[in-house]
Amino acid sequence: MSTPTPTSHCTAAAVESRRRTATAAVGRVHDAITRLHKERTPISVAIIARRAGVSRTFLYTNPDAKAAIQTAKSVAAQQHRSTDHSHTDQRETTWRERALNAEDGVKAAGAEIRAQRQQIGELLGKVRDLE
Repeated sequence: MSTPTPTSHCTAAAVESRRRTATAAVGRVHDAITRLHKERTPISVAIIARRAGVSRTFLYTNPDAKAAIQTAKSVAAQQHRSTDHSHTDQRETTWRERALNAEDGVKAAGAEIRAQRQQIGELLGKVRDLE
């Protein structure tokens, strides 16, 4: 049985410390992404690095951070597309309602004009009868 040497113990401790640091950094990356989604801020590596307090190199080299950013970008793109569609639908609905209201207004105005012309014709007939 071999006894652990002081250098292997130090190496294991250093590796464990690095692993804890990386895990904490990935947690901060997830927190930063969550805040950016809530704020509806565009997702970029620079913004995430600044908000999470990590380097861009870490974001590019750490597989968990890299996957989180890719997922965040695709979710943001999906939200952007759905927001665009909902705004377009709202605009189309507004214009459709305006067009229908305008058609109703034209029909009402036409009916009123016909009624006034009828009344004018009857009054002109009465004036002629009196002459």
